[in-house]
Amino acid sequence: MCVCVCCRYVVDRRWFEQWKEFVETGDQNSSSFPGQIDNTELFEDLDSYHLKERLVENEDFVLVPAEAWHKLLAWYGMVDDQPPLERKVVDLPSTLKVEVYPVEIFLCLHSNMENVITAQFSRADNIREAMCQAFSVPPGSECRLWMKSSDSSCERLRNVHMSVLDACLSSGMTVIMETRNADGTWPSSRPQIMNSVEDQDSYRGQAGVCGLTNLGNTCFMNSALQCLSNTPPLTEYFLRTSYLEELNFTNPLGMKGEIAEAYADVIKQMWSGRHYSVVPRVFKTKVGHFASQFLGYQQHDSQELLSFLLDGLHEDLNRVKNKEYIELRDANGRPDQEVAEEAWRNHRRRNDSVIVDTFHGLFKSTLVCPECHKVSVTFDPFCYLSVPLPVSKERVMEVFFVSLDPYAKPVQHRVVVPKAGKVSDLCTALSEMTNVPPTRMVVADVFNHRFYKIYNTEESLKRKKSTVLEEQVLLALYLRERSHYRDYGSGSSSYGTTLFGHPLLLNVMRSSCSREALYNLFLNGSMNQTEPVCSADTNSSNSTRDSGSIAGTGAGSEAPAEQPQQPCETTEEESEEGKQEEACSPSPSANEHPAKRRACRKRRKSLFTIQAVNSNGTTERGMGEGGTQPYVAIDWDPDMKKRFYNENEAEKYVKHASMEVPQQQTTVQLQECIELFTTVETLEEENPWYCPVCKKHQLATKKLDLWSLPEVVIIHLKRFSYTKFTREKLDSIVDFPLRDLDFSGCLLRKTVSSEEPPSRYDLIAVSNHYGGLRDGHYTSYARNKDNGQWYYFDDSKVTFAREDQIMVSITHTSQTD
Repeated sequence: MCVCVCCRYVVDRRWFEQWKEFVETGDQNSSSFPGQIDNTELFEDLDSYHLKERLVENEDFVLVPAEAWHKLLAWYGMVDDQPPLERKVVDLPSTLKVEVYPVEIFLCLHSNMENVITAQFSRADNIREAMCQAFSVPPGSECRLWMKSSDSSCERLRNVHMSVLDACLSSGMTVIMETRNADGTWPSSRPQIMNSVEDQDSYRGQAGVCGLTNLGNTCFMNSALQCLSNTPPLTEYFLRTSYLEELNFTNPLGMKGEIAEAYADVIKQMWSGRHYSVVPRVFKTKVGHFASQFLGYQQHDSQELLSFLLDGLHEDLNRVKNKEYIELRDANGRPDQEVAEEAWRNHRRRNDSVIVDTFHGLFKSTLVCPECHKVSVTFDPFCYLSVPLPVSKERVMEVFFVSLDPYAKPVQHRVVVPKAGKVSDLCTALSEMTNVPPTRMVVADVFNHRFYKIYNTEESLKRKKSTVLEEQVLLALYLRERSHYRDYGSGSSSYGTTLFGHPLLLNVMRSSCSREALYNLFLNGSMNQTEPVCSADTNSSNSTRDSGSIAGTGAGSEAPAEQPQQPCETTEEESEEGKQEEACSPSPSANEHPAKRRACRKRRKSLFTIQAVNSNGTTERGMGEGGTQPYVAIDWDPDMKKRFYNENEAEKYVKHASMEVPQQQTTVQLQECIELFTTVETLEEENPWYCPVCKKHQLATKKLDLWSLPEVVIIHLKRFSYTKFTREKLDSIVDFPLRDLDFSGCLLRKTVSSEEPPSRYDLIAVSNHYGGLRDGHYTSYARNKDNGQWYYFDDSKVTFAREDQIMVSITHTSQTD
């Protein structure tokens, strides 16, 4: 049973990093002042304030303790009345877990199915108590609860006192309550909304051709289960009930037989031929109890679940009750055959189960010290092969090219750059499409109307470093709208401001940095003193754009209707803020932009004022203050902005022809992946090897070779690539044979006995992943052991499949079993 122990608060990571930088500098006037707490980028929309799906901790958000949160809130406040994102911490069987995503469930009474309430729950909450409170049902009333999953099947919750976690309830499910009538009867035998899974009793179909209900983002689990279900030796073992004699209840590394029993129950239902779909709720609950990473309702990797399940089944069914201690020996020059046989004997003395019989093979691992050249040879068992895909040395980036030509709209480009390249490589690639010299480009990352990062040309496309520019000044320009009234109530005589539109970058001479010179520059659009700007999202190939510009100097400007000339006027704000109006050109030519021509008549009210600000555009500074990177805000008067700035026009952009060209996928053979798996590599600094001769850790070279293979080989294609700086899914096409996959060329052991499996394998199942890193969907193909027919499994849906369909699917799979 879960017990809530405390809470945490979710904070946007970018804001938090900005705050850390501000605090670490110790300068209260630092340009890194973070401003108000802003979680805008975490929300799907600002009406419901629902969190975006699959946010990643420490990448999208951070979790701060309640005490720290209240201090941050008191110091900085929150923008736009955003709600605080308080989340409970629940005490799970093996860890404490923060519930970033509460479980959102629909509640209704059987007597009034139209009245549906949406409620958010902690996994520690009791669903019955919440429903009694929501519908004013007396707590002592006798009631029944029914759960309706996303696939419309209904299932009764036998124990109404279970927590949300133990009941395996997930977001999007509907829970229906019915109370017993006064005469002792129930309103119905089951809620009359959908057929219950109990209605399947009369169904008769092909054994094993059975779907699995999605309990809420459990497609990864269903896909792995379907692959194992269609592995003949393992399924026949459970259907013969052989496992009952081998359940190991005392193994400290096992799960008291509970995982094996829950898995056996699912397999028996799937192969009974009486169900077209099974609800694996008990199995999911058991997995969550023993592996807390699977307790949530977010998407997971099918291979991770498969790895946990195989290990859990092995320990629950291990025939070795008392594991003896065995000291492993290095080869020390002994023949491979001798060392391999010794390693396999030692492994079987501690590990003896149907999983070992079916899935375990043997690696040869060779380590060589780069200093003393000591060679260490060991033989290690494996349960599956995680083979890498050849990684491209290039990456595709989508960027927006923003010219300071007042009539040119931003253009979205798709460019190919080296993965280990620099910002200058991005500029060079874009230069070929725009004919603008790369030396006249500046690259920036724009976030929420602000410059999140301005890059140096020598900076890595993966790393983020500080930017230092000399001689000319790279001016970061924000657009802000002033409120109509001063904020006198807060003790300040300044105007409140709001950022809008797309920020701009200008390279100007230091001599042109006075307010008067800048006003003239911005208003006249003097292109001879400015440079084109490349605004790039360097973190994602699917970026969204935040665009806009000032009238007369950037994209999005539009001339307003001709206005009658107004008399000269001097307002209070003009007298306090200087003589900006004197910067207007006294004699505009007929060829000048009409917005400038009308707005810049002598002693007309200014379109905007200019103020030096911090890097977030929130705090005003003196024009001479700040670091090497100056930030300036153009503060628009609301009336002037309304007349001279067209927001709809500013949001428009055009797509370059490169965006229409489909990206070419690389095709590789599975054999290439296996060969790459056996290639010599140098250990990383985070994982050195201790050399027994040098008596210190060394970055040794390592080579893995296949010595012996099991009856069933599981091959995991490592499509998800993680490094210090990047996370991506590799979309290379892998050509995979359905029959006669030959390992003979990869095996070191050339002679095998007649009792051992051959080196050729036929495909029996495939686990597919469609989508990217943070989202997507798992399905599977599998060949039925009884009739040899291929089927496509998509959660509860099962359809026939042709072999040519499987070949197409294999080219896009992330896991292959």
